[in-house]
Formats: sequence, C-alpha cells, structure tokens
Amino acid sequence: MTILSEEIAKLPSLRTTVEAHGLMAKKALGQNFLLDQNITDKIISLSLQKQNKKNFSEDFCFEIGPGPGGLTRSILSAEPQRLTVVEMDERCISIMEELKERVKNRLEIINEDALKTDFTAFKENPKHIISNLPYNISVPLLIKWLYEIKSYQSLTLMFQKEVADRICAPIGCKDYGRISILAQLQCQIDRLVDLNPNCFVPAPKIWSSVLLFRPLPQTLTSEQIKKIEHLSTLAFGQRRKMIRQSLKSIPELESKCQQIGILPTYRPEEITPQQFLALADLL
Repeated sequence: MTILSEEIAKLPSLRTTVEAHGLMAKKALGQNFLLDQNITDKIISLSLQKQNKKNFSEDFCFEIGPGPGGLTRSILSAEPQRLTVVEMDERCISIMEELKERVKNRLEIINEDALKTDFTAFKENPKHIISNLPYNISVPLLIKWLYEIKSYQSLTLMFQKEVADRICAPIGCKDYGRISILAQLQCQIDRLVDLNPNCFVPAPKIWSSVLLFRPLPQTLTSEQIKKIEHLSTLAFGQRRKMIRQSLKSIPELESKCQQIGILPTYRPEEITPQQFLALADLL
C-alpha cells in the first residue's frame, strides 16, 4: 500500500462522509454519486491496464465534479504527481478540503464551472482527465476536449450508456451520428465497463458506461473539426434524407462526392468518419 493509499484508508467511509455533510445529489447539477470504492478502484485499474501503466506516478490528473470524492480517492491511490479537481458545488468543496488535509499538495481544488476551465493552460504534462461526468454537460465537455485532444494522454469518462453507445457507434446503425464521427476521428476509444443504475446514489433510470479515449497519432485541426461539425449537423439533422438533399447547400456537392467515392444518394449513416473528413477537406 502506498503512502497516499494509507492516508486515504484512514478517512471515514463515503457514506459516512455524505451523511456528515448532508450531501444530497442535485438533479440540476446532473449529480449521481458513486459511493462504492470497489467500483471506483476498478475504473482506475481498468484504465491503467488498458494504457499499460502501473499507476499515475509520472502524470498529472484532472477530475471534474468529484462530488463526495469516491473516484477522487481511487485516483489519488494511483499516486498521481498531482490531482486537480474542478467542482462548482460549494457543498462538495468542504469534502475536498478534508481530503486535502490528508494528502496535502497532491490535491488542488478549483471551485468553478468545468465548461469554463481551460485545462490546456495547465503546463504540466502528461495530462489525464478522469471523471464521472455530470450527465447534463457530458457531451459539451467531450467536444471541448476533442478540440484539444493533443493536450491529453487520455480521457477516462463516464457517460449515460446511451451516450456512450452513440460515441462508439459504427456506420450503418441508428446511434451513429455527429459525436460518433468527431470522437472516432480524434481518438482510439475503448469501453471499460458498464454500470448498473443501482451502483449510484440516487439510482438513475439508465445504465452508465466508462470509456477510455486516447488521441490517435494523426489528429484533426480545429478548422477541420468545425467543418465536420457543420457537415454532420446538416446531414444528421435530416438523417432519413439522401445527402443530395440534406447537403444541397454545399457548392458542387455531386462533384465533391465523386472525388471521395460516395454517392449523393447515400444517407448520412452510410458515410464513414474518414469520408466525412475527406468531404470537409474539400470545403
């Protein structure tokens, strides 16, 4: 057991901590707390295994919405150089402060909205983001990080399972869409584990999934991502229609389609992420 693990082991249980602070999850903040330390430890273990790492001893980690600190404790037990938590709920800040008393400068606390946090401004590397994401901002946060993906070594993120299914969806299925294309063009994506609603307090009505994102060797520029966002929004906004109709605002569409080997009669779910990129590069 590491020194950090020993300090964390001295803490009261998560349920005791939640009760002591009267911490009830707020629906408005998309909160569902994960209080089973075995599960949070498993998430970190699976992420490390997939990355062929024993721990985070050479890395800097960031967590969004730590809540009562279950995942926070598991990340710290993996010995990061430093863990920075970003939390906007003042009730959870006091819990983080208690944890900081145990681990000292290995934990940094930022009290703000993660959507407004510029993680690339932190100069320390390599960076890993690990989070049980608040459901209501999970996709906007992911898109923000996909634009910056070269700044991170990995993202280990929990989503509603239906969102994870959309992110991982192959072409030709009903879940395939804009977020599938953006994520798959930027990252290698691995599904680490699916979690039953009963793992959470309060229990949501849906399952959750943890995904690991690692940047591909060749990633897109911001300009390319913007073009793909524009194209895919047009196409999947009318997903039942052929692209000659949904993308008719694009000049010389049929000529561009011919250059990249797709037919104007295709529907958007028949077009691969790489073909969307090729079409975007012709705009």
